[in-house]
Amino acid sequence: MSTSVPRAKADFRTRYGPWAVVTGVTSGIGEAFALDLARRGLDLVLVARNGEALATLASSLALAGRQTRVIAADLSTLDGIEAVRRATADLEVGLLVAAAGFGTSGLFLDADAATEREMVQVNCLAVLDLCRHFAPAMARRGRGGLVLMSSLVGRQGTPYAVSYAASKAWVHILAEGLNAELKPSGVDVIACAPGPVRSGFAERAGLRMGLADRPRDVARPSLSALGRKRVIAPGPVSKLLTWSLATAPRPLRIRILGGVMRGMAKGS
Repeated sequence: MSTSVPRAKADFRTRYGPWAVVTGVTSGIGEAFALDLARRGLDLVLVARNGEALATLASSLALAGRQTRVIAADLSTLDGIEAVRRATADLEVGLLVAAAGFGTSGLFLDADAATEREMVQVNCLAVLDLCRHFAPAMARRGRGGLVLMSSLVGRQGTPYAVSYAASKAWVHILAEGLNAELKPSGVDVIACAPGPVRSGFAERAGLRMGLADRPRDVARPSLSALGRKRVIAPGPVSKLLTWSLATAPRPLRIRILGGVMRGMAKGS
């Protein structure tokens, strides 16, 4: 019986391996990315704040035959970013999935300033720092990839999620620009822009979640589209919402999504 690695898996590991760094990995979208990458044959650096949950995920991936390295780090701090740099210094990282992030909801004038700043640190500045750290080595090798988490609400201003939407708009534009700059160097970049997803996001953001996609329906198509698309709206619910808003004038999209977010906000 042949024990050869399937060609598609071998090609993905050659293109984006041998190690992938996934942030926000202990729940939701980040965990789904880690599991799918393991199936594709990559070894994994797992980054999150919850050390116990990291150890549990690492154990399950080790049972599946994958090497892992865990980093318990708070990416809202410079110490957390430095911990990732130090812990990966001896690894050939061919893929970064920047899935760590959180949101807030409600009126901007009622928001807690410290929480808003922390969100921008995680959603934007940590992404910037990690891309700046890992992308140069990928470009020198002539291969690699960056998967950056945008959002449906990041495609226009969104009342009742003003700062969160703005942070995702920043990531979206960063990914599109990096796609153009790094493509000649052999580095693929994609902005993953889902709509509502069933994860821990809604609870922390103070939202009531209705119809939503599963995390695996975001991770799997995003990885399959890496190298072929600049932007993807993965998952059936995300596709439906993106399509339904596509032809609406921007001011109307802002009003529609503002109404949706107001209805979802638990404090409204």
